[in-house]
Amino acid sequence: MIERTLWYVADPMCSWCWGFSPVIEAIRREYGARLKMELLLGGLRPGTKDAMPSTQREEILHHWRAVHRMTGQPFRFEGAMPAGFIYDTEPASRGVVAASIINSDAIFPFSKAVQSAFYVEQRDVTTAVVLTRLASDAGLDARQFSQVFESDTAKSQTLGHFQKARQWGVHGFPAVIMQDATGYSVLTAGYRPFEELRLKLDEWLKG
Repeated sequence: MIERTLWYVADPMCSWCWGFSPVIEAIRREYGARLKMELLLGGLRPGTKDAMPSTQREEILHHWRAVHRMTGQPFRFEGAMPAGFIYDTEPASRGVVAASIINSDAIFPFSKAVQSAFYVEQRDVTTAVVLTRLASDAGLDARQFSQVFESDTAKSQTLGHFQKARQWGVHGFPAVIMQDATGYSVLTAGYRPFEELRLKLDEWLKG
C-alpha cells in the first residue's frame, strides 16, 4: 500500500490558520489512522524588524474579525498587538520546530498552544520567554526547549520549512497539500469547512 501524506502548511501567527484549527483537528481525528500528516511552517512574516504601524494593526484586526465571524474561533481584540509590537513570525515557528525536535508528536498540539496564547491570551509569542513557558505547560522540559530553540539546528530546520513552502509555491495560509505516488495536489488553499474537505479526502483515499 502506497503511503499518502497530507501536508498542512501554516503559521502559528496566521489568523486564518487559527480559524482553520478546528478543521485540521477534525481531519487528524478522522483520517490520522489512514494518512501520514505533516505540519510545514510556511513563514508568514519571518524576520520582520520594525514595529507595526497603527494602520497595519487596524488592517490585521479587520482580518481577525473576519476570521471570528466566519469560523467562531475566539479572539481577544482589545489591547491586541500593543504599540511597539514587532510582528516577526520566525520565533513562534521556530518554537514549534523546537518542540517537534524534542518530541515529534508535539508539533500539532504545540502549534495550537502558540496560536491560542497569541489570539486568546494576548501573550507575546515572539519572545523566547513566553515560548519556553508554553513548552513547559505542554509537558516539555523548559531547559531543554530553551537550548533547542536557540540552536543552529532549530534555526536551520525552521528556514528549511519556509523554503520548502516557497518551493511548492505556497504563499498564503492555511494550505493543505495531498501527496501520493502520482505527486502533489492541493486539497485547499485558504479556509474551507471540514465537511467540504471531507468529500475531497474520501474521494482521494478511494483512488
